Amino acid sequence: MRNIILVATCLACLLFSGTLVRAQNTKTITTAVPLLLIAPDSRGGAMGDAGVAVASGANSMHWNASALGFSDSRMGFAMSYSPWLRALGIPDINLMYLSGYYNTGGTGTVGASLRYFSLGEIQFTDPNGLPTGTDNPNEFALDVGYALRLTPVLSGAISLRYINSRLGSTGNISPDGRAVNTVAGDVSFLYRKDFTLRGAAADMPIQFSSGINISNIGPKVSYTQSTVDRDFIPINLRVGYAFKFFLDDYNSITFTNDFNKLMVPSEGGRSDVPLLTGMFGSFGDAPGGFGEEISEINTSLGLEYWYRDLFAARAGFFYEDPLKGNRRFMTVGAGIKYNVFGVDFAYLVPLTTNHPLENTLRFTLTYDFESAGNE
Repeated sequence: MRNIILVATCLACLLFSGTLVRAQNTKTITTAVPLLLIAPDSRGGAMGDAGVAVASGANSMHWNASALGFSDSRMGFAMSYSPWLRALGIPDINLMYLSGYYNTGGTGTVGASLRYFSLGEIQFTDPNGLPTGTDNPNEFALDVGYALRLTPVLSGAISLRYINSRLGSTGNISPDGRAVNTVAGDVSFLYRKDFTLRGAAADMPIQFSSGINISNIGPKVSYTQSTVDRDFIPINLRVGYAFKFFLDDYNSITFTNDFNKLMVPSEGGRSDVPLLTGMFGSFGDAPGGFGEEISEINTSLGLEYWYRDLFAARAGFFYEDPLKGNRRFMTVGAGIKYNVFGVDFAYLVPLTTNHPLENTLRFTLTYDFESAGNE
């Protein structure tokens, strides 16, 4: 049946997204709309996909929108682009991200973002292997968020998201298929505190940050006309912390550590359990008990060095348990900030062979309107 071909196509897209990789076992968790967990920008991408505690500027909309509450600038935006799966010789899969924010000055900060993921042209076939036509599967998500500085050291944010996903074909090619249209929301907080480490030779200023972001809270969806078989979207819990050490007037180093856990049933995104039951039950439903539950937590480590707020060097590490997807990679990157502009890039180095994301590049351009206004 064509809907079987449709589901197979969706699973292939999930595999190649590099976000939720289906291994040769049944313990890897898969969901619909894989776009929502892909790190879209170069800074977080260069720091092992860590960002919930170090988020800043327009790209905070993905990592932790509450970071916008600490923004010193009136306005800014960022554009990111990543050619995807070039290691597999696929030339037309791309991820694009546009984000921006406006600080109202006392009543909070409004942010917005648009991410678009195109899988290029795909040839569809019927159960007999005969071609039925070509289509261009894609996904996009449009976000709007509001962040408010609750206290001098704490900020909170709420974001709403419209999601459109066409991972399978529709119409005459696959009559059983349909596009996913749904909404979701994020709730996030960021704590940031400055203190001084007293030393015998000199004192060292340090900034400590801790963040939490529960993202993509929304209903289950289906890529077919069926009202029974529905998939969870990637509801995700991200928590983390960061220490920024100001070595002197010109040099600083930041260390950050994120932990991620999907808040969906351990057997995967497709489940007959209700939404809230699946979310909160995800902390204790692993068949292997507590040990398997811990293995569902992914770890990101990141380092960032800045010289005079002009040049940045970054590195990171990402780890996922072998039974839950086995994504393990190093990342490196750099950034340059001059006047009102900033340019960043990131490069992914896998630690496993034949990784579809090998040599993935990300590029980001930022613009600071506040700096422009002060010229």
